[in-house]
Amino acid sequence: MLLQQVPAVKDLLRKCVRCGKCRSVCPIFKEIKTESAAPRAHVFLTQLLRDGELQPAADVAQRAGRCLLCKSCSVECPSGIPVDQMVVAMRNYLKDYSNDSIKQFLLSTLFKNRKSLQRAHFLLQGYQATGLKSIVQKTGLLSLISKDLEKASRLLAPVSGPLASKNIPETAPAKGKRKMRVGYFLGCATNMFYPQRALAAVEVLMANGCEVVTPKELQCCGMPHIANGDAASAQSMTAHNFKLFYEAGVEAIVSDCASCSSMLQGDYYDQLFTDELPREVAHFEGKIFDLNKFLVDEIELQETLSPVPKTTVTYHDPCHLVKSQGIKEQPRKILEMVPGVELIEMEGADQCCGGAGTFGISHYDLSRSILDRKINSIKQTGAEFVTTSCPACSMQLAHALTEQGLNSEIKHPVELLAQAYKAARQAKIS
Repeated sequence: MLLQQVPAVKDLLRKCVRCGKCRSVCPIFKEIKTESAAPRAHVFLTQLLRDGELQPAADVAQRAGRCLLCKSCSVECPSGIPVDQMVVAMRNYLKDYSNDSIKQFLLSTLFKNRKSLQRAHFLLQGYQATGLKSIVQKTGLLSLISKDLEKASRLLAPVSGPLASKNIPETAPAKGKRKMRVGYFLGCATNMFYPQRALAAVEVLMANGCEVVTPKELQCCGMPHIANGDAASAQSMTAHNFKLFYEAGVEAIVSDCASCSSMLQGDYYDQLFTDELPREVAHFEGKIFDLNKFLVDEIELQETLSPVPKTTVTYHDPCHLVKSQGIKEQPRKILEMVPGVELIEMEGADQCCGGAGTFGISHYDLSRSILDRKINSIKQTGAEFVTTSCPACSMQLAHALTEQGLNSEIKHPVELLAQAYKAARQAKIS
């Protein structure tokens, strides 16, 4: 789609009244403090490109890349301007001028399909298990390729055991009376780095009367691609994934990844599908849920729970959950349900951690500065565990907590819920 045809660009550019409120909530502007880093600067940049007053170039693409797509500005804009949609449109327009070869390689390999993910998992597992990672870090070999890549490699969570997709059946039966046939969207990062999270999600859904379908041929949700200017791949993946769920006859689609559920709900569909939505995509409109919201609002949660070991937790709100989907209370309700868990709120729980998927690969130092603010808030709570609903946030937070010698085990609320269900089953047996 041409930049001029994107609805947000065509219809909303002139609505910007230059008030500057976006600057007060932008994590990047807080760190850089220059006008070129403000969200309204992205609006101006989009307008200049649209009107032909600025020609596409590598430095322009670099400026367009300096955005987390966290939606803080879009949510707070008094004129209702979706700045993130303009940035996504710009990046697609400027994709041929991006010089970020590392990101492009990852998008075309790691996030291409399940087979690519399996190969990457095998290589990464060997890289970490053999001690090669430690050798590479000590010798600085990666820095010869890219200093940002060398720094960003520290963000990767440990990989142990098989992918989650290896242990989750394509169809898992409901326990007790079946209420619904639900599609589980297993995201790439959850699959590779947090398989225990995926297993917990399926277990909890089954325990609450859901027959769970996890198609084996699922591809990436497309968020990394659309965020980095590859709308064509995002479109193809979206159509493919919805076709799988449609043919499986599921009544709803659920994901434990904030970015995946946000993408599936159609944040950028007007840039992916120029005419009407494909039949399979349209069929699931209003039937796609974040796991927390689905459990709390859509089904009657089975409350036979036994205490987990007494622990204090704090919760970080992923941007793609709280700002994109307006989901704030549901994860907290799940945590409050679990006997033995005490929730301690952190200051600025809904402020971005600087993760933003692949952002840290090309902007590690900037990403880390934003992260440090979040870690300070976490430390002030004194909580034993951090919980969140996004694997990218989990990796980002764990990276800094590990460096500071703190407990870096990040849990999804559903993991604690699954633990309480398991304790109840064991208590019943004994």
